[in-house]
Amino acid sequence: MARAYLKANLEVGREREARDALRKINGVKSAEFVTGSHDLLALIEGNSYEDIASKTLSDIRKVSGVSETVTDFVFGWRNLTEVVSKTGFHF
Repeated sequence: MARAYLKANLEVGREREARDALRKINGVKSAEFVTGSHDLLALIEGNSYEDIASKTLSDIRKVSGVSETVTDFVFGWRNLTEVVSKTGFHF
């Protein structure tokens, strides 16, 4: 199972509408208002990171009232070492 946290900025006056729409998307496990540099934090789960990146994030981009998003994929130590070894990417 793959997981990611989505941080989103929302349009003024459309916050509840956007949050409720996000909660209905398959793979979105929670979507809550937060304080800080973003308006909302959502937990996303999928069968793979590719599934989240291609399907779930595509659906999220269609939600009215979402103006900007940042997605942080969650890696366990095993996943992290696999990503580094396969891609050469260093954190």
